[in-house]
Amino acid sequence: MTLQAERLDDVVSALRTVLADDQILTSKPDRYNRARVPAPFPVHRWSERLPDLAVLPTSTEQVAGVVRIANELRVPVVPRDGGTGLTDGAVPLRGGIVVDVKRMNQVKELDLDNRTVTVGTGINMLKLNEVLGHHGLIYPDNPASYPCSLVGGRIGTSGWSLIGSRYGHTRDLVLSFDHVLPTGEVLHVGDGIGHKVSKSSSGYQLKHLFMGHQGTLGIATEATLKLFPKPEAELSPFWAFDNYDDAYRCVGALARAGVATFAGAVLFDEWKVAYLRRDDEAYIPQPNDVRALVCSVMYGYEDEVRAGGKRLFRIAKEHGARYLGDEISEGDWAARHDRYATPLHGRTKAGQVVPMSWHCEDAAVNYTALPAVTRAWHEIVADLRRRTDVFDDWGMFAYTSASTGVDYLTEIDVGIWEQQLDDRAWAMYVQAKRDIAAVALKHHGSISACHGSCRDGEVDLVPDELGRGFDVMLGLKRQLDPNNIMNPGKYLLDRAYETGAER
Repeated sequence: MTLQAERLDDVVSALRTVLADDQILTSKPDRYNRARVPAPFPVHRWSERLPDLAVLPTSTEQVAGVVRIANELRVPVVPRDGGTGLTDGAVPLRGGIVVDVKRMNQVKELDLDNRTVTVGTGINMLKLNEVLGHHGLIYPDNPASYPCSLVGGRIGTSGWSLIGSRYGHTRDLVLSFDHVLPTGEVLHVGDGIGHKVSKSSSGYQLKHLFMGHQGTLGIATEATLKLFPKPEAELSPFWAFDNYDDAYRCVGALARAGVATFAGAVLFDEWKVAYLRRDDEAYIPQPNDVRALVCSVMYGYEDEVRAGGKRLFRIAKEHGARYLGDEISEGDWAARHDRYATPLHGRTKAGQVVPMSWHCEDAAVNYTALPAVTRAWHEIVADLRRRTDVFDDWGMFAYTSASTGVDYLTEIDVGIWEQQLDDRAWAMYVQAKRDIAAVALKHHGSISACHGSCRDGEVDLVPDELGRGFDVMLGLKRQLDPNNIMNPGKYLLDRAYETGAER
């Protein structure tokens, strides 16, 4: 805890003016349960990142009341949605109040004619699509954490979708939302003022400013989302290759094929295939001559998916692909969410099986830079592994980010023996994260395509990536959050309150 007992009592008393007693949580289990995220961190230091209390609001008005009180009392506020983030956006670095939005999970309006739905941001996509499915519709925001991440967290991270090449990502699918500013004021953002308008040229386009800020500019509370017809057909072929280069050329050709139903493609490198073969019990192992995999996904009406599939199969065959069959293809794509943040194991250099947590570093990388980035990232993790058994290289993915295949969400998965992650090993990993981010920038990519970049390590290079834009971030933070109460300590934004507020 960072608040003294007397001051904590004052905060709780003030919160009782806007919340009921059962919406204010101060017990140790309640606080610990809202301080952890899947990203590994030294076990012996978990207690450093606890909130003083958590609250469970049920409306925009209650969230606004909580934030207004926190601003008046100068108490940190950290929004928490599903807590599935990988860069500590929902982790309180300075105690304070965690605002847990999970009770704000209602479907408030379903507009079948305009194909929109308005929801509380505490709802998750799996539950939402169970409702929408009865009307033949889907909300196609589909991250790896689909069963457990919430709409509000997707807004706060400007999330990336596995099928974004077909439907777009969170920034494209969220039409508008109500947003509580760090002062407790409520702002509606979208294109223009319309809740259901997808394009406006009236004034500054503020929607994207209040997406992807990792909770540093406020809390989204109610959102209007774009819906699509539930696809009649789905095709997700997996192809095997005996070398990375052919697989790389194939995934590029698939992305550039211009197939209307193309929802995405993913390239698995040799390290990833080796890890799956060795340690993933859900995976159907392939022979040792399989050194890379490519998956392509299509969604749409049956006749158009069938036609598009024929074209993609022809392209894959031209690049030396071997189709793995319907069972493997359908099963592996169907299981794409199942491995998220589950207990895993890795290997020491001597081959001993040990319990490991999964983490991944991601970047946005242009297609032409993928091979060079892949080699450089594996070298960084190999250096870690040479120095300690705490880390294991679990291989790399590269996913298309758009239908043209111009850039890819590129990630390297790292097994981390969290119980052995002492301060020395953590410092090594933080430096490796800096090095991984530096490689992405060297190749004219972005430090993060999906997770955000506010964790120790990669965050140090954010000013280098954004240049003058980072100074604009500092100015906006200081203007909108004058008392630095909203998720302080993230994105180096404390610099906004230094004399001169310059880098």
